[in-house]
Amino acid sequence: MSRYFLDHIDRMAGYAPGEQPLDGGFIKLNTNENPYPPSPRVAEAIAGALGERLRRYPDPVGTAFRKVAARLHGVEPGMILAGNGSDDLLTILTRAFAGPGDVVAYPTPSYILYRTLAEIQGARPVEVPFSADWDLEPSRFADPRPRLAFIANPNSPSGTALSAARLGAIAGALDCPLVVDEAYVNFAEDDAVGLVADHPNVIVLRTLSKGYSLAGLRLGYLIARPEVVEGLIKVKDSYNCDTLSLVGGAAALEDQDYLAGTTAKIRATRSRLARAMRDRGYQVPESRANFVWCTGGPPARETYEALKARKILVRLMRYPGQPDGLRITVGTDEEVDRFLEELPA
Repeated sequence: MSRYFLDHIDRMAGYAPGEQPLDGGFIKLNTNENPYPPSPRVAEAIAGALGERLRRYPDPVGTAFRKVAARLHGVEPGMILAGNGSDDLLTILTRAFAGPGDVVAYPTPSYILYRTLAEIQGARPVEVPFSADWDLEPSRFADPRPRLAFIANPNSPSGTALSAARLGAIAGALDCPLVVDEAYVNFAEDDAVGLVADHPNVIVLRTLSKGYSLAGLRLGYLIARPEVVEGLIKVKDSYNCDTLSLVGGAAALEDQDYLAGTTAKIRATRSRLARAMRDRGYQVPESRANFVWCTGGPPARETYEALKARKILVRLMRYPGQPDGLRITVGTDEEVDRFLEELPA
């Protein structure tokens, strides 16, 4: 590394995104992308924004998008903050609440970007293990006295979800912001948005990458108390969301019928995939996301490599103290059939 970096940046491993092959022909079941196209309204909205509007800066707070998101969730627009994908919002939150030496708590195994963001700030990441049944004890989560806490719900890689009541109990035990990262909530039955009214420290995070099939557009948003949003606006980049993302994202949120149709297909395929993997001897928790987490089968790395050689990508994931596992995105029925045909015995 260059001698110019801060010491703690030099020591970091950094976050490694899922593989994005440059050549075609792969079945991609490794990065939890939606296998179905976005609502047709998205392209129409983007086409309408081309031209004169692109020479001007976008609305710095995405006023029109905030109104659409607020109507969807039954909150005030001042409780919405848009970001360049939910990872941008996670960065803003970590910059706003955690500094050198502060504890940032999150469960394990879970989204590994939380550790990276804490390390960038010079904060101290503290991992709280899930129980064997993928639960979290509120007092254990509060014990490290964090300045910031993250919970992915549904969780990655397990796909499991805590109830709103459990999340509320954890929020009540914490004297810091609790970020409930609901990247996969469109494939679940419940959400945590209602907790914001009763818990001033709860911040709910959403993305349009998964349920709305807009991973390439880069747009997410959070829901929090107005005073929290006002503070976060000070921290975000001036124009962190571009015009096309904002208009396309608003159009996607307004087409809830389309969302319901595609997520229903994914849930049905998810159930079939999970049953097939259990029948082959894998341990598969009950997923509430658009992927399944598989452990206990043949050696995970060998299976990953064999599938990749057959032009099928899944995610090989390793966590300290945990068995290696395969996280398999729910694709179309045809993609899942091909995966099952090629899966080594």
